[in-house]
Amino acid sequence: QVQLVESGGGLVQPGESLTLSCTASGDTLDRYTVGWFRQVPGKEREAILCIAKYSPTAAKERFFSSRNIAKNTVSLQMKNLESGDTAVYFCATQWNPACSLRAITYDDWGQGTQVTVSS
Repeated sequence: QVQLVESGGGLVQPGESLTLSCTASGDTLDRYTVGWFRQVPGKEREAILCIAKYSPTAAKERFFSSRNIAKNTVSLQMKNLESGDTAVYFCATQWNPACSLRAITYDDWGQGTQVTVSS
């Protein structure tokens, strides 16, 4: 089991960028597939992207994720943010090496960090 803590959320203006971090304890994060998700109150958790076990990076549209093995973290860089990106952002881990965008496949979750995009 791995414990996860997200950080880096905050209030940004439309068009700006923001980087979130997912810090792990209890195990080496590189041994896990890591997924990034977000959720708006009243809606289902939405997958952003996943970074496969032992893979250094992953990217999808305006989002880029990378590992820092020395710090045991995974970051999520978000560019050109829009109001529709406002949500609580979560990282999660699964032991399966194949990437999954289904929340149900992930075993451990962080508590989430709020990202608000507003002018």
